Amino acid sequence: MSSASASSRISGTVMSNVQEWDLRRLLVYTVAFTLIIVFLFPLFVAIITSFKTRTAVTQTLPFVPIFPWQEGFTIAQWAEAFGVLKNGLLNSLLRALPATTLTAILGSFTAYSLTQIKWRGQVPILLLLVAATFFPTQAAIVPLARFWSVYVPLTDILTPLWSLPLLKSYHGDLVALIITDIAYGIPIVTILFRGYYQTINHELIEAARVDGADVFSIYRRIILPMSIPMFAVVFIFHFTQVWNSFLFPLIIMSGSGHAAAPATLVLGGLGQSLEGTNYGLRMAGALLTALPTVIVFIVAGDKFARGIGDGGTV
Repeated sequence: MSSASASSRISGTVMSNVQEWDLRRLLVYTVAFTLIIVFLFPLFVAIITSFKTRTAVTQTLPFVPIFPWQEGFTIAQWAEAFGVLKNGLLNSLLRALPATTLTAILGSFTAYSLTQIKWRGQVPILLLLVAATFFPTQAAIVPLARFWSVYVPLTDILTPLWSLPLLKSYHGDLVALIITDIAYGIPIVTILFRGYYQTINHELIEAARVDGADVFSIYRRIILPMSIPMFAVVFIFHFTQVWNSFLFPLIIMSGSGHAAAPATLVLGGLGQSLEGTNYGLRMAGALLTALPTVIVFIVAGDKFARGIGDGGTV
């Protein structure tokens, strides 16, 4: 009897644990599925809206798709959106690539000097960089506008360069925008690299110093090859920030009519007319504008995951 009773208790405990585990798994899956729907639903609505005519947008529910064989379906808005945004997309690319690359390189150098080299004044510099990450960009609207228009008008300063092939005077504002992106990106990028470099084995660096390697040799031969995953993290993070930035272009270029205006600035006026707002055209433009950041993440996504796992945090 006692043996049967013990077996029964064990069986009941196992079944209770299985049921509890199944309930927990069901709860986790339910929450995950709900979050997926919440995050993907706006994207789904944007995609199906971009293929609707203006009339179809007003006559159908936002989440009801229209198929190619149905009336109200169109792909013309994608071609129109690309025609309007193509110069802006090129300007965004000319802005984001050098700004992101230079910010990553300078941030890596700065973090290396703050973690692997001992010099007086490290702590104040680090505190200044940390404080700069909390500085609101809105507070710099007036100083930034006056700095580039009154004190450092690059369009006038770089006048001799505008006679060179492929260079125009409006590129001066694009250079000013790139410098601004670099200045605002260095603090957070430095903090990210510093957290990563603190996880590096210091015995490797000490061994290199014993062998006679100088500061630059250590960086080039040891730190830089080990920083590739973190460079991917920083590149994706800062590229996305620069590409999606709207305030800085608005301050420096004063509107979407500027010849060097990036895509985010041009997108603000897309689909607006006296007849109202063409939501299908705006959705097509928004998806085209977001596409480069998705491509960057797909290309460098595996290194991004490694960088996050090895000590980087965004």
